[in-house]
Amino acid sequence: MPTDDDNVRGIGLGIDAGGTRTRWALAAPDGVILAEGAAAGLSALQMATAHGREAVRATFEALAAAVLRHAHPVRVQAGLTGFGGDGELLQGWLAELLGVAPAAVTLSNDIEIAYRASFAPGAGYLVYAGTGSIGAYIDAGHVFHRAGGRGVVLDDGGGGFWIAREALRHIWRSEDERPGCWQDSPMARAVFAHIGGPDWAESRQFIYGSERGAVGKLALAVAASAADDPAARAILADAGRELARLALALVGRFGPRPVALAGRAAGLHPLIAETMRAALPPGVAFSQPGLQAHHAAARLALDPQQNTTEENP
Repeated sequence: MPTDDDNVRGIGLGIDAGGTRTRWALAAPDGVILAEGAAAGLSALQMATAHGREAVRATFEALAAAVLRHAHPVRVQAGLTGFGGDGELLQGWLAELLGVAPAAVTLSNDIEIAYRASFAPGAGYLVYAGTGSIGAYIDAGHVFHRAGGRGVVLDDGGGGFWIAREALRHIWRSEDERPGCWQDSPMARAVFAHIGGPDWAESRQFIYGSERGAVGKLALAVAASAADDPAARAILADAGRELARLALALVGRFGPRPVALAGRAAGLHPLIAETMRAALPPGVAFSQPGLQAHHAAARLALDPQQNTTEENP
């Protein structure tokens, strides 16, 4: 339960909001994580519609209620997928719900937080594959450089949405040529079980009517069928090559540095990381750390001088 001296102790709240879930953590001044939890996924892109704004607000309300059962934070660092810099309303909501001043709430793209959980500025490249995908580099001058991360409509190769889309594309192209062949495909059976049935109407409603995070979860079915279906394995291997492309773009621009791979989609199946590693140049160190971006955000909340990143246009 909150205590009167929470503000004196200076507890920081970190939020890592992605398309499939939103994680939060509370950190003490010495960096020790005091509590953590999760809420529904969200994206800053949802702020473009009234329905989306209602969903984001509801997620913030649930998150704040859970946080305040443990402590009253004095500062908040929130990393949101899809965030592009216009966050006054989001900042105001979090400040109101958590009982802090708007100036105590710092918003950024979720990838900036993930990068700082992996590397000091200038030390390496992060490739992150969640619902979408992006390659990130924060240089020694705290300037953020990206490769990819343009959204699932344009690209985001190797992310969960991309894996789901590739699976449905393969399944329905096969059905065009051999109607009913889905019954012989472990991947197709797993995919159709996930979306509710083998009729085109179910696939159409799922891919065009669902939030992108919900579509991205279909990648779980693809990964689960990989042991029995060569088409699923091929899609996962292609995902690894797509993620390697992001790292290679950054290596080409800024020179060799260690590469870290993170994100829920990156860990769906070992083939993804194995294929990515094989596509990187010899001598480029590769790792797949157990990233806890919400922990990093909570610690950053109490060190506002670190929040000075600017994105290179």
